[in-house]
Amino acid sequence: MTTTMPALFLADATGLDFLNSVATPVDTPVDWLADGEGLLSWLQQAQLVPDEVLRAIRERAIPGEMDRLAGQVRALREWFRTFVRDRKGRPLTPEDLVELEPLNELLRRDERYSEIVAQPSEVAPVFTLAAKRRWHSPEALLLPIAEAMARLICDEDFSYVKACEGPACTLLFADHTRGHARRWCSMAFCGNRAKQAAHRRRQKEAEA
Repeated sequence: MTTTMPALFLADATGLDFLNSVATPVDTPVDWLADGEGLLSWLQQAQLVPDEVLRAIRERAIPGEMDRLAGQVRALREWFRTFVRDRKGRPLTPEDLVELEPLNELLRRDERYSEIVAQPSEVAPVFTLAAKRRWHSPEALLLPIAEAMARLICDEDFSYVKACEGPACTLLFADHTRGHARRWCSMAFCGNRAKQAAHRRRQKEAEA
């Protein structure tokens, strides 16, 4: 069932936000990709697909098609989760490339092209070259996700890809902080919980 809770974008890397599309932000697990509508909502919140494209695909989809696609996306997510968790905390090496062949196969399906478009009149120059994508079928929605995954692989130092230290937290993030000292998915979630737990421990120790 589609959740009304806003998706979490805490990872500082869209490829990791994709992995964080299933999480336990409070006490109950939430999967933002549980069905087709959830997938469309998450893509909109992640700003990976233009709104007009999402509307057109929703209108054209046959019954059950988007739910089946959401199942494919969840399978892709869990495959990628295994890759990332096995390699986080260390630099990637050329030997890791063989494991990425399923992602490369997906990227080869992309139908990207460039198009000259006009900018607002007060901006100079008047024209710019914009990257476009053909959206021939709902399966094309996999491609911006695959591109976000690929950018994580190519642009991030996996030495600083971390798992939140919250005891029950499953969220991952890219540590871009100075000194790479980040420990929590966010202070609002696990950071404050850890502080509260530490405060309770100190109180108990003082009372003892």
